[in-house]
Amino acid sequence: MRVAAIDIGTVTSRLFIADVNESGVMPLCRKSVITNLGEGVDASGRLSDEAIARTVEQIARYKEVVDEYAPVDSLVALATSASRDAENSDEFVGRLRDVGVELSVIPGSREAELSFLGASNDFRGEDILFADIGGGSTELAFGRACGSAESVVPEIELHASRSFDIGCRRMTERFLKSDPPSEYELEQARAWAIETLAPFFEEESIRFDRLVAVAGTPTSVVAVRDSLVPYDSSRVHKVVVAREEFDDVAQRLCALPLEERKKVAGIQPKRAGVFPAGVVILDAVMSLAKVDGFTASESDILIGIVLDALRS
Repeated sequence: MRVAAIDIGTVTSRLFIADVNESGVMPLCRKSVITNLGEGVDASGRLSDEAIARTVEQIARYKEVVDEYAPVDSLVALATSASRDAENSDEFVGRLRDVGVELSVIPGSREAELSFLGASNDFRGEDILFADIGGGSTELAFGRACGSAESVVPEIELHASRSFDIGCRRMTERFLKSDPPSEYELEQARAWAIETLAPFFEEESIRFDRLVAVAGTPTSVVAVRDSLVPYDSSRVHKVVVAREEFDDVAQRLCALPLEERKKVAGIQPKRAGVFPAGVVILDAVMSLAKVDGFTASESDILIGIVLDALRS
């Protein structure tokens, strides 16, 4: 079957189209645009008119791309943290319906489940700790994907998963007011991240083979470390980043003013503003997990949506 998946996050709107058969998932198209739907939501509790307009415009373009790949057996469009938080998300859903896209605003638990399904598929048989650092929320999960290589959709043993209302857009707007962020602001942000995420590690007995991190923060760390211009997902996916390498990238970029940060090879200019918050959250995850690095993954909720459509 041919599946189109749209993921509308707090910072980024993404499209993934793939054919799925007994041989596995064959990507046909992947697009990602920073639309910042969740800009200001943490303070106002509402999606702004401007954020809705630019995101709807982008999703309308994605729908045109989907139509170019017709026939598509399943089009699944999901929205996450910003839309969950906003009191006017129904307006956003209605605007997307007008352009032919039926949107589901999913709870954090469903987001964690689908994201883990997508990421763990590449590490079958391993116990993994999974972290998805988004713009408005962070999902943590612990478990494993099982099944032979001949099985397209793995069986998931998900031992624990939680979604936390902490993300790089939310943290930036709450704490990181200076340019560049001051040491005090970064310390306050890190303290909030540690306090928020600690219960997951305190309540669960977690033994794992690797920490797998997805979303724009960990992939950007790899891209900056290796000066990837243009971005090459094949040189990011499943790449291991040592703790000292992460610390070097994080400290170097957090010390730069925004306009200088935008010029760093490997970072999307539109992501530069929330990148310091993202590395603060990833740093907190590594500290709480007591690990000396992470594995970056390009397989996330988009792959999870596709695999889930196949088993539905």
